[in-house]
Amino acid sequence: MSDDLKPVMGQNFIHDFIDEDIAPGGQYAGMTVHTRFPPEPNGYLHIGHCKALIIDFGTAEKYGGLCNLRMDDTNPAKEDVEFVEAIQEDIHWLGFDWGDRFFYASDYFDQMYDYAVELIKKGLAYVCELSPEEFKAHRGDVGVPATSPYRDRPIEESLDLFARMKAGEFPNGAMTLRAKIDLASGNFNMRDPVIYRINHAHHHRQGDKWCIYPMYDFAHPIEDALEGITHSLCSLEFEDHRPLYDWVVEHVSIPYHKPRQIEFARLGINYTVMSKRKLRALVEQGKVSGWDDPRMPTLCGLRRRGYTPAAIRDFTDRNGVTKAASTVEFGFLEHCLREDLNRTAKRVMAVLRPVKLVITNYPAGQSETFEVENIPGDESAGTRTVTFSRELWVEAEDFLPEPVPKYKRLYPGGPECRLKGAYLIKCVGYETDSEGHVTEIAAEYDPGSRGGDPADGRKVKGATLHWVDAATAIDAEVRLYDNLFADEAPDAGDKDFMECLNPKSLEVLTGCKVEAGLAAAPMPESGKTAESYQFMRQGYFCLDNRDAKPGHLVFNRSVSLKDSFKF
Repeated sequence: MSDDLKPVMGQNFIHDFIDEDIAPGGQYAGMTVHTRFPPEPNGYLHIGHCKALIIDFGTAEKYGGLCNLRMDDTNPAKEDVEFVEAIQEDIHWLGFDWGDRFFYASDYFDQMYDYAVELIKKGLAYVCELSPEEFKAHRGDVGVPATSPYRDRPIEESLDLFARMKAGEFPNGAMTLRAKIDLASGNFNMRDPVIYRINHAHHHRQGDKWCIYPMYDFAHPIEDALEGITHSLCSLEFEDHRPLYDWVVEHVSIPYHKPRQIEFARLGINYTVMSKRKLRALVEQGKVSGWDDPRMPTLCGLRRRGYTPAAIRDFTDRNGVTKAASTVEFGFLEHCLREDLNRTAKRVMAVLRPVKLVITNYPAGQSETFEVENIPGDESAGTRTVTFSRELWVEAEDFLPEPVPKYKRLYPGGPECRLKGAYLIKCVGYETDSEGHVTEIAAEYDPGSRGGDPADGRKVKGATLHWVDAATAIDAEVRLYDNLFADEAPDAGDKDFMECLNPKSLEVLTGCKVEAGLAAAPMPESGKTAESYQFMRQGYFCLDNRDAKPGHLVFNRSVSLKDSFKF
C-alpha cells in the first residue's frame, strides 16, 4: 500500500472495545487482532460497503493484525465468479490486500453440515415441515410464543430427514432444519430460527454437489470461529442477531474461543439507493448502462467517473464510526473528491459548447505559444505549452449579444476580458446564422498585454476566460453527470424508486474542443482510476475507461466546480 493511501483511523468505540480485549487480562490478551470482510458475491461493491471494508481492513492495520477476505457464497441463485473478481479488484483499488487469507463460505460446507448433524444429535435442532406461509402463521407475536408441531420430532427421525434433504429427495420449501432454542424469546431471531433450507440451484464453485444450504446466521459464526477471527465487525442490523451468533459458536464443537461481534451504523447517502437488489434492477431493466455506469454508487462506477481511492477513504474516515444511523449528503463525497483533485489534477483548457472567436487585429497566419502551469502553486508539476492564433474557440455562454446585470464576459462594447495566460481582448461584434444563433464573435486584443496583464497597469473589469486554439484543438465527447435520482430519499417509505429517477442525470456533449496535448492523454487501465484533469472553470474530468480510445476521446465529469455566476 502506498503511503498516501495509508489511513490514519481515529480512535472509535470499536477500538475502545479492542483495547480492552487485548489488554493484560482481556479475553484476547497476547493474541493478534484478526478481522474479516465477508461480502456476498451477488453484485458489485458500492460506496455503502466501503465503511465496513475500511473498518475491517483499517482496524487490522491499526493493530498490526490480519484481515481475511471471505466470499459469503451461501445463496447460489444470484452469485457469480464475475462478482468475486470485481470485489477483489475494488478492494485492491482502495489500497487493501488480504495476502493469502482468501476464503469462501462454501469452503466449509462439509463442516457446517457435520455441525448441523451434531446439533440434531444433541437435541438442539430438528427438521420442520412447515411451509413458508405456515411458518409465518406459527411465528407468534410479542408476548405470544411461536409454535411448531415438529419441535419434538425424534432425533433419529430428524437425522434421517436431514440426510434425505441433502440427498435431494425433497423440493424447495418442503422442509427446513431449525435450531431448537426458545419459541417464547422476545428476540424473534431466537425463536427456533431456520439454519438450513433446501435450494436446488447450481453453485458457482460447488456445482450441483449441494441442494441444501446453510443460512447466514448459522454459517457466519462458524466461519469466523474456524478462521480464528477475534473481532467480527458488522453493521447495526446484526445487533439483534448477536445472541444467535453466540449461541451457534457455543453449541458446536469448534476447538476455538468465541469471536466477539461488534456492530456499527451503516453509511447512508442521499439521492441514491444502496440495496444490491435495487441496483441489480437498474442494470437489468436498462436504466443504466451497467454496474459501472458513472451514475451508480458502485465502486467500479465511481472509479469510472473519476473518483479516487484517497477521496473515498477520506470521506469514510471523516464520517466516523458510530452506533447512530445517519444519512450523509452526496455533496460531501463530492467535496472530498474536490479536495483531493485540487491538489493532484493537472489544469487544462477545454471548451464544451464552442463558438468561434476571431481576433480581428491579430495577424492572419501567425501563431505563438505560451507556457502555462499545470497545477497552480506546485512547481514540481511543471508547465505545458499551448498554442495561440487568430481564431480560437470559447464557451458559448461567455458571450451575450445583450448583457444582463453583473455580466462581465464578452458582449459588444463590454469590458476587457482576459484570455487565460494569453492576452486581453474586447468584443467588437458578432455574426449569426439565419435562425439567429451566434456563429462567430469578433474581438480585438491588446498586443502589449501578453500573459494577461496590461502594460499600463490598468484595472481589468471583465472575467478571465478559458479558450483553445482553433488550429490545433482536437474534438472530444464529454459526459456531464448529475444525481441518478431526483428524489433525496428514493427508497424511503413506500416509494417506487424507479419513479424517482432523474431524467436529466446524463448530458452528452459532442464536438467539444480540447487542448491538443490531450491527444496524448494516457488511456485508462483496468482496475485503476484514469488520470484526472481540471477543465478550467468547468470541473474535474477523466477519460472514460470503457469508451475512450486513442483518436476518440470521451471524458466523464467527475465533479463540477462551483460557478460564481448563475444565469
